[in-house]
Parts: sequence; structure tokens; C-alpha cells
Amino acid sequence: MARRAAPEINAGSMADIAFLLLIFFLVTTTMDVDSGISRKLPPYDEREPPEMPPIKERNILRVLVNSQDLLLVDDQYMKLEDLKEYAKRHIANFGKEENLSESPEKHVISLQNDRGTSYEMYIAVQNELTAAYNELRDEEALKRFGRKFNLLDEASAKEIADYYPLKISEAEPVKLK
Repeated sequence: MARRAAPEINAGSMADIAFLLLIFFLVTTTMDVDSGISRKLPPYDEREPPEMPPIKERNILRVLVNSQDLLLVDDQYMKLEDLKEYAKRHIANFGKEENLSESPEKHVISLQNDRGTSYEMYIAVQNELTAAYNELRDEEALKRFGRKFNLLDEASAKEIADYYPLKISEAEPVKLK
């Protein structure tokens, strides 16, 4: 009796197909990139910085966050929910209240964290301060141009951003008491 040979599958091109599939998936797959916190840093300059004129105490909004994630704003304990409204009042005071800034151009927000501050609290404080600027810019853009800040053309957006400049000074974290 004659023996039949077992049928074979030609696998010669299988490696080529697997390689092409691998290339296809590598090329078409998108990688999520964490964008982090959006802050524009000033360019590095080797020259000595010029003497800065002194800043009046009333123009500085001091925000301290301790290791228990408690918020101290201008020497008063404050809830995180109240920070945005207080920052808006400070920035857009225009000299009305004596203990708040003279004008949006002269204000500075000084933010300092304890080394033990949680990352969640740090981000939450950053979000509240950024939200204060965004709301002020939206209000001014609606008043001047009838549109929100993020919908303005470049020249109008620069005008509003110059009117309410983002001035957050972050001091290096220290061990607060």
C-alpha cells in the first residue's frame, strides 16, 4: 500500500506577513504624551539680572501651602474653594481696597509650598489660580469684544493677556512651620 505524504502549509511568507503587520501597527499607533502643567519659562540669560524696582507689599498675594495641605493666603487660613475668588479680587482691585493690589499690571502672586505638600494639593492650587486668570480674561474679552478669551484672534488675545498678565512667582519648596 502506498503511503500518502501529509499535506504541508507553505509558511515561507508567514514571517514576512508578521513583520509587515508589526511595522503597520508601530506606524499607525499613537502614543499618549503627558503634557504636564503649561507654564512658559523665561529664556535663560547669562547676564546679571537688572535691579528690580521694589514691589509694594499690597501688590503681593502670598499663598502658602503646608505639609497638611492647609492653605494660608495673606496670613489667613482659606479653603481651596475660596482661593479663586480671592485671587480675582486681588488681581482686579484697581486700588479700591487698601490691602489688595493697585492694578492688574502691578500685582504678583507668590506661591510657596512645603516639601510635604501633596501633589494633588499643589495641582489644585495651580488650577484655582489659573482659573482666576482665565475668568478675568473671559470677562474682559466679553466686555471688549463680545467673545470669550480663547475665541479671540491673536492681537485681541494679546491685548487681554497684557491687561491681565499671568504673574505667579513660585518659590522653591521649604519646610514650613
